[in-house]
Amino acid sequence: MLNVNTPRILPRAQHNISRQQIDEDVLKVLYRLHRNGHLAYLVGGSVRDLLLGRQPKDFDIGTDATPSQVRRLFRNCFLVGRRFRLAHIRFKDNKVIEVATFRRHPRQDELPDDPDDHFLFVQNVFGTPGEDAYRRDFTMNALFYDISDFSVIDYTGGLDDLAQRQIRVIGDPDVRFKEDPVRMLRALEFSARLGFSLDDSTLRSIEVNAPLIAEAAPARIREEIMELFRHKVAARVMRMSKELGLLPHLLAGYRGDETSLQLLQHVDDRTASGVAIDEAFAIAALFLNRFFRDFPVEKDTHITAALHMANDIIFSHCRYFSIAQGIRHQAREMLVGCFRMVRGRGRRGERRFVEHPFTPRALELLRLWALVKPELVAVTEEWSEAIEQRTVPAGEARKKTRPRRRRPRRKRPEGGQPQAKQLKT
Repeated sequence: MLNVNTPRILPRAQHNISRQQIDEDVLKVLYRLHRNGHLAYLVGGSVRDLLLGRQPKDFDIGTDATPSQVRRLFRNCFLVGRRFRLAHIRFKDNKVIEVATFRRHPRQDELPDDPDDHFLFVQNVFGTPGEDAYRRDFTMNALFYDISDFSVIDYTGGLDDLAQRQIRVIGDPDVRFKEDPVRMLRALEFSARLGFSLDDSTLRSIEVNAPLIAEAAPARIREEIMELFRHKVAARVMRMSKELGLLPHLLAGYRGDETSLQLLQHVDDRTASGVAIDEAFAIAALFLNRFFRDFPVEKDTHITAALHMANDIIFSHCRYFSIAQGIRHQAREMLVGCFRMVRGRGRRGERRFVEHPFTPRALELLRLWALVKPELVAVTEEWSEAIEQRTVPAGEARKKTRPRRRRPRRKRPEGGQPQAKQLKT
């Protein structure tokens, strides 16, 4: 590992990053900081992606300017965060560029006397670029691009790890995972997204520290899980989590059986084709196999029982992650919709079911399920035709109702009160 004070510097002629690949507003921020005497680096995942020939989804900036100094340089700057003070520079179309001041780990003698104040203090001790690099999670995410001379700066050996397509934790993995257990899940996500391997010490540490993931904030885990689906790597990460013993602690009580993992792979393929994924669909896909295992399809089963079972299966997951009732309702309707379709056609209430707004979404899930269970292909095609044509079986024809006739309003006389009805004599 390299020394904090002696980084490896890769000059412009030896790397592939071009300013044409960097957002023009990001360049404006970098150049203004540089012209005013501050260090201005592109940092983190954007440098990694550019070196790999990938287009970053966003760009973050690191600087030695304090948040208040950044705010004085940019009229469109707003300071955010209490624990970790950041500068957000806003441009048109709701674009936000994040600028963070370089930070370091404080010395023991610098910590406040009150232990309750340690976390807030630790997050806001400013430092040098080298000290900031060693605070980051993985070596490949600790690379800097210097706008002053267009060089790439490496304090932690990230360039070698990129060349070897390897993910390595900065520092002792056991210590870093105890600091933030979510790093274990992020390591698996990067491995799946980039096709990189995990180094031996990282793999061993995940196996040892897997139970710690249950102590992470549910809101963070929930967002990370949805990131897996958005990046089309949910199936691969779930499979790796199962192999390393992380999955039971990540999603309490979730088996991650082979059938479910195959379905999740088809969900990822669907997302990769350009179909957006939402949380309700992801939840329904996660629990579809368990639903059919615990509640096998029987012709005489009342639909109310299926509703109760679907709700029971996803309730603990939704409660733990504070998932809104509306999302839980959508996931439940998709599970029950799949149940109704697998049970077959020609049942009471089919017309309402075919026209229900959630039925096409349930059919999407069933199509993916049929890729795992080929015996359901014929059923899927039959329902697809029924939904497309809005066909109704015999006995379920829509009743024609006579339109309601409205009584004409009585005219008011010029005096304002309606005339009383005259009785016939």
